[in-house]
Amino acid sequence: MRLPRPVSIGLLVLVGLLLVWLAVARGPQPSPSAAPDASPQDTAYPAGVDTRDWDDIDACRDDVLPEELVEVVDGVEGGGPFEYPDKDGSTFGNYEGYLPDESRDYYREFTVETPGLDHRGARRVVTGGDELDPQVWYYTEDHYESFCEFAP
Repeated sequence: MRLPRPVSIGLLVLVGLLLVWLAVARGPQPSPSAAPDASPQDTAYPAGVDTRDWDDIDACRDDVLPEELVEVVDGVEGGGPFEYPDKDGSTFGNYEGYLPDESRDYYREFTVETPGLDHRGARRVVTGGDELDPQVWYYTEDHYESFCEFAP
């Protein structure tokens, strides 16, 4: 069955309009390296990186890093304030021994909020080195059972 030419053209126009509508309805898609809800000036978003390949801690997969990490990184680099001031910024003892051996005050821990919880949850950032400009950043989503490394 062959459609008359005006009907064929009408269907093609309709399909074209549908495709345009779908593209507009989806809106612009964020870049995987940009933070969710980031303004054009905000280009930095934490990403998995292995700066210490000798430490047996792998780079974080970018899909593991939660968007709440941005707030923690900003807080660390800005010196606070933090949601849990008695805990955030305190010395992380590395008692489990999963991180490389360093001096007692080298590591500090910070809470990464977990949406929907009314307590600290299990997610943490552990930094190493200078308090306001850490040399290394680790993330754990399971309260120190495993770590991965990222860079802000």
